[in-house]
Amino acid sequence: MKSPVTRLRRVTPGQERRLGLLRQVAQLLDSAVPVPGTSFRFGLDPILGLVPGLGDIVSPLFTVGIIWQARDLGIPRVVMMRMIINVAIDTLVGLVPILGDLFDFAWKSNNMNLALLEEHIHEERGPSAHDWSFVIMSIALVLVIAAVPFLLLGWMLNLISGLIR
Repeated sequence: MKSPVTRLRRVTPGQERRLGLLRQVAQLLDSAVPVPGTSFRFGLDPILGLVPGLGDIVSPLFTVGIIWQARDLGIPRVVMMRMIINVAIDTLVGLVPILGDLFDFAWKSNNMNLALLEEHIHEERGPSAHDWSFVIMSIALVLVIAAVPFLLLGWMLNLISGLIR
């Protein structure tokens, strides 16, 4: 269920031009090339991801442009947080050799972030329950992942102390 519209947002011609450029770059990075015989598309992002170092910074740098535009338009902060999490997932999984490269073909964070921006660009409305649940679940997942090394360390220390006795 979408939040009710509180008022229409005024978008300047400069903002519209920047949004058009963001659309073009997102399409180039995530969905410029169709795979013949399928509805699947991919862009330069997974190809650039094959170049060590370079591919891992392209999406995060582009996301800065999307978030800057979102900030300029007054998009809710939780929506901008969703954008950051989308690109963080892309970046972190992208660091894993081979798996990260394959993941880049499916996870299109640039298109997802642009869709979030466009959902809020003309109608000023609050974040949806889905926005909040995505951010909260992502934070919970990060906390669980951060706890795993400590749990493993405790388990190993317990195992070693049992062997020493």
